[in-house]
Amino acid sequence: MASTKGRVAAESTIFRRTLVAVTVMRMFLAASDACAQAEPAQPGAGTPPPAVAAEGAASGADRDGRGSAKGRASSAAITLNSVEVTANRRREPAREVPMKVDTLSSDALQKSGATKLSDYLSTQPGVGFDSGGGPGQGTISMRGVTAGKDVGPTVGVYVDDTPLGSNTVSGGGAALALDMGLLDLNHIEILFGPQGTLYGAGAMGGLLKYVTNQPDTESFFGNVGTTFSSTWHGGLNNTTNVVLNVPLKSDVAALRIAAFNNHDGGYVDATGAAAGTRINRSDTTGVRASLLVTPTRKLTFRFTATIQNINSNGQNYVDYGMDGRPAYGALTKLQDAQEPYHQSNQFYTANAEYDFGWARLNAISAYQSLRTSTTLDFTPFYAPILAAGGLDVSTVTPNSSVGTNKVTQELRLTSPGNRTLEWVAGLYYDHEHSNTLQTYRATAGGRSLGDLEKLGYTGSYQELAAYGDVTYNPTSRIALTAGMRIAHNSQDYRQETSGLLVPTPLSAPGASSDTSKTYMFTASYKLTPKSNVYARVASGYRPGGPNSMAVSAVTGQLIAGNPTYKPDTLWNYEIGYKADLLDNRVSVALSAYDIEWHDIQQYGAVDGVAQLVNAGNARIKGFEASGVVRPTSALSFNASLAAIDAYLTEGAPSVGARAGDRLPNTAKFAASVGASWRFPLGPWSATASAAERFVGERHASFAGATGSPDFILPSYAVTDLQLGVDLRYASLSFFVRNLFNREGLLSANTSYVPLGGNVWASVIQPRTIGVQLSAPF
Repeated sequence: MASTKGRVAAESTIFRRTLVAVTVMRMFLAASDACAQAEPAQPGAGTPPPAVAAEGAASGADRDGRGSAKGRASSAAITLNSVEVTANRRREPAREVPMKVDTLSSDALQKSGATKLSDYLSTQPGVGFDSGGGPGQGTISMRGVTAGKDVGPTVGVYVDDTPLGSNTVSGGGAALALDMGLLDLNHIEILFGPQGTLYGAGAMGGLLKYVTNQPDTESFFGNVGTTFSSTWHGGLNNTTNVVLNVPLKSDVAALRIAAFNNHDGGYVDATGAAAGTRINRSDTTGVRASLLVTPTRKLTFRFTATIQNINSNGQNYVDYGMDGRPAYGALTKLQDAQEPYHQSNQFYTANAEYDFGWARLNAISAYQSLRTSTTLDFTPFYAPILAAGGLDVSTVTPNSSVGTNKVTQELRLTSPGNRTLEWVAGLYYDHEHSNTLQTYRATAGGRSLGDLEKLGYTGSYQELAAYGDVTYNPTSRIALTAGMRIAHNSQDYRQETSGLLVPTPLSAPGASSDTSKTYMFTASYKLTPKSNVYARVASGYRPGGPNSMAVSAVTGQLIAGNPTYKPDTLWNYEIGYKADLLDNRVSVALSAYDIEWHDIQQYGAVDGVAQLVNAGNARIKGFEASGVVRPTSALSFNASLAAIDAYLTEGAPSVGARAGDRLPNTAKFAASVGASWRFPLGPWSATASAAERFVGERHASFAGATGSPDFILPSYAVTDLQLGVDLRYASLSFFVRNLFNREGLLSANTSYVPLGGNVWASVIQPRTIGVQLSAPF
């Protein structure tokens, strides 16, 4: 109790000081506003708050990522649509990309106190995120293209030009989206809509791309940063990061090394036999080394090694009843056994680039090793079932370990830009090998009863693909693009089942293969040099695969049920408008889309067994808008919204879903608004920002589902504040996340409710107050 009072008192003091700082800021603002109004607006002056990301928001860092205070100030002067992105595998302004593209500045995210993927994506209307229990366990969705987490991914994840994560369910699929710390990132690109032509399988809803800083062959420099914060009902959090750039030979070679450590103090308590406080505290550490070698002006090599480890003491779920109320009190769950989570992620890339003049060749090789271990507490609902069968237990804890090795190779030719005819062509190879072991363990009176059941899955996935797109520019205003990708994948699978509840060990193989084609057509027209309209038609797919099997309680044999499931596909029809107007005082991006999704992969009942099936079709219609208004060079306002109408057009009896049911985890409306003020503070430059984000009501499942009953996730709103000062040799930022300490549910797992369990709900982080300091050298 004393420690809790101490934390509350400390937070209150920090909060009061923050309010005083904001008051002082307003005094300076009033003094400087008259001068600011007399100044003409500079291009892009006044950046949006980091908590409100808009299309093409400035990256906030120099391309080499030096991160000096002066460099950050100058790079902030970028208009909404002018920041360069690599969505089409070539660097170009976001305004000229015929699709919706958002960027998140790494520097701005750090200043706002963001440390994990749930923080990065929380500002993005139209992007859904199921945290899955904590860092490293998340599932991303875009534009409502989702039917749950225990399936293959619908959003691709890249680091630079390298795809990461498994395409298969046995390899973690959608449930292990890369949750990379802000490890010397330049920015994050978010591409909305199918990206299958250039980015391949799984990117049917969109793509998340981490863009890292490249080594600089000219200058020796570095950066040291640290963040301290306190969370209500939780502990102290801290992050430390270091970046060092070392030129080895001028214009020829450079080495860049970055490392970070993040400690999250947690905020969820537990009651029960394994009661505790702040049980979801976690530590994430990472290091990256990147070597750039340019032997000639035409030839470049870049080698990168990244290692990241996540260790969580427990899950961030909170127990809720089906009535929508906390079952054991706010931010509390029932826990009879501890639930640790561990993840080790390593990936190594080599990118060789040669400029022929008529085209640029990239040969990109990558290797990823991903290892995870998850323990959950199933005692509350499995112990009574086992007791009814004559087996008294104290705890039941399934442990799931996943190991995936992934090798990819890509060869890509890219023509020069600004030509009448532009093109991209490539070949892609992917080979994955996954091992998954699920072990159900039980104890009685402190004594282990051994393994009740062991389910082992060994699988391999191999894909070969060829792709290309051609852009024809008949005039300086018109661009017409057509693209296609053809991919063939084959999968092998073996399941091993044993344990006390399996009288005879069982083994069964499985296999599948399929060939898929994706297409993309766009047409864009420049209304002015800084505005255009576009139309886009694109398709996407997710690979099929072999199904796991269950042991029959009657015969003791494996039930084949549905041996394989096929790919699901979708078509996206989109129109949009992007512009920088009124001498760059106004920037706007609008898009509307209509998606038809067929043969949706989801879990359904087959012969009494839950397996993946192709069940139902869906239609998703939506509208997206983002914009920035700059009345003066010191003041800017921004807003972003997404309206999504996502529903089934064909029911799925095996799932319990009916035509007209809304797709899960998709808000009909989400929005964010913000304002940013830039003003002098003595000899320094300061920026104050405020942002409000809103997420509408969502369904956790389909209305008629029985295996995972529907649960309403209420709407919520969050307010963030930030005050940053660029000092002469450093930058200082004070932030408050979730200012009014509002409650909000990110996602909910209801699959244990039919067994007598509660709803496992992921909640937004309570009010967090902190300070961030960054010093370049």
